[in-house]
Amino acid sequence: MADDRMLLAGGRVIDPASGKVRLVDILVEDGRIARVGKGIRARDAQRIDCRGKHIAPGFIDMHCHLREPGYEDAETILTGTQSALVGGFTRVCPMPNTDPPVDSEAMVRFQIERAEQAGYASVHPVGCCTRNRAGKELAEIGSMREAGAVAVSDDGDWVSDPRVMRRALEYAKAFDMPVISHCEYDGLSDGVSNEGLVSTRLGLRGKPWPSETAAAARDIMLAEFVGARVHIAHVSCAATVDLIRWAKLRRVQVTAEVCPHHFTLTDASLAGFDTNFKVNPPLRTEPDRLAVVEGVVDGTIDVIATDHAPHTSIAKEVEFDKARPGIIGFETAFSLGYEQFVLSGLMSPARYIEKLTLAPARIMGLRTPSVAEGTEAELVILDLKAQWTFSSAQIMSKSHNTPFLERTMQGLVVGGVLGEEHFWLLHAA
Repeated sequence: MADDRMLLAGGRVIDPASGKVRLVDILVEDGRIARVGKGIRARDAQRIDCRGKHIAPGFIDMHCHLREPGYEDAETILTGTQSALVGGFTRVCPMPNTDPPVDSEAMVRFQIERAEQAGYASVHPVGCCTRNRAGKELAEIGSMREAGAVAVSDDGDWVSDPRVMRRALEYAKAFDMPVISHCEYDGLSDGVSNEGLVSTRLGLRGKPWPSETAAAARDIMLAEFVGARVHIAHVSCAATVDLIRWAKLRRVQVTAEVCPHHFTLTDASLAGFDTNFKVNPPLRTEPDRLAVVEGVVDGTIDVIATDHAPHTSIAKEVEFDKARPGIIGFETAFSLGYEQFVLSGLMSPARYIEKLTLAPARIMGLRTPSVAEGTEAELVILDLKAQWTFSSAQIMSKSHNTPFLERTMQGLVVGGVLGEEHFWLLHAA
């Protein structure tokens, strides 16, 4: 629904920039924040009772898959951005492994225009490092940047040729863009689960942790050599966390992300051969999970991203070896992270929200989200006390591939405001 004037009354605003939580009202007029303060009176405004709720800047997902063009049977930009908005993500950065890949100015503009037509979460495309994601020739990095791309990546594949990766880093540096590296070392990456006791017991082909860490080490060293920015995608193992921590001590321009499934699940989940637990990189061991959690808490890992990866039931309802890796993640990301980091006492709410807002904005060069007068209204309403059970009926994505169905969680996105077009309230205040 749209409304020219609304008052979010009595909520507690979480400010990730200052680390503070304030009890204030927020008046929104024509899609912008007009006033922030206590006791605001606006008789002609729609009043939203936010007592007992928290309000935060809209989340940014810097790593997701919207599948369009080419795989619209699994997701479209329309359904994906609608799903993202319901999960609290007002801006998303889709990876370019579509068909055809996003390796040109025209493809970047196509995704942005599709998102504008959809009218839900904003899309900031990630372009390819190389033409057709083939790892041979650089893509049109400059023209993609001009068209609106915020980073480059061959996500889904590692740029295995070090000369090509070096050139990608050099060109990206010239346009002040990060290169997002999907770290999988060739020759070690043909397994379907973490190599270890579980894969041996289940008879699954293993993918050892050096597949990720060795690839990350090469790219971090190249980034240090050329003075460029590299971002390590979906960190899954302890050794990679240690490597990134070491690199940051050397002042390398490296950042990193982790996905909720890697800090909540382990390879023990594969015992039932449920393909909804098949992801890439694979779920790893409990020590790896704990190391990833520690990396988020101490700042080694900058961002929590979803790696929202929708697949049709046909792609998942096959033998484990043949199933496509990946799960959907927009609707569950906030709650899983809130439980893991805030309810556990490891982080304050503001520090946790920072991982979903300020950090990805800084890395991708996006406008810093805030709850400040004069800014576009880009807000999420949170019920941090709500306990809820995730069901198929709540999934807005076109695909339903998730291991978290019927899981009860605490902390829920109950609504939000995005500009002039969207106010949504999913649950009664």
